[in-house]
Amino acid sequence: MLTALFLSFGVVFVAEFGDKSQLLTLTLATKYRAVPVLIAITGATMVLQAISVGIGGALGASLPTTFINALAAVAFLGFAIWTLRDTDDEEDAETSPTFTPRRVIFSIATMFFLAELGDKTMLSSMTLATDRDLFGTWLGATLGMVAADGLALLLGKYLGDKIPRNAIRYGSAAVFFLFGVAMFVEVLR
Repeated sequence: MLTALFLSFGVVFVAEFGDKSQLLTLTLATKYRAVPVLIAITGATMVLQAISVGIGGALGASLPTTFINALAAVAFLGFAIWTLRDTDDEEDAETSPTFTPRRVIFSIATMFFLAELGDKTMLSSMTLATDRDLFGTWLGATLGMVAADGLALLLGKYLGDKIPRNAIRYGSAAVFFLFGVAMFVEVLR
């Protein structure tokens, strides 16, 4: 079990660097408090890794991801539009009357989950689970992803204090749009 834990931690930690979900975490950290973002990515990661390890353990092979990637592409384009519409001119999102921590956590977890479906980290843990201890692989992959995204969270908090809100909003929308387009291109290939 320990071998599977350490191996999956290392593989997923490294695979997560520069990944779209890590950039998503960085972007969300500039807008929301760290604790709800961390809770959301941890919860989504636990579920996602359980699914991928379960599939890897049961089937020993990856599933076609075309539909999942198309769904994620549409979601990212929606996130881009949502980000542009959300002006935050007069008040911070967390002081808005419509803000609830539960709503923010659910929204972030959904975005993060969709960003990771069919991604290299999911496929990595699925592959590792084909011939290693399932619990160790799940735990290691979950901890590796949360650790890598935790670093993005810290960087996002730092950048959020240094960069003007409009620059963050337009940059975030552009990143979401580019991910959506890139995922559509991947689906069409």
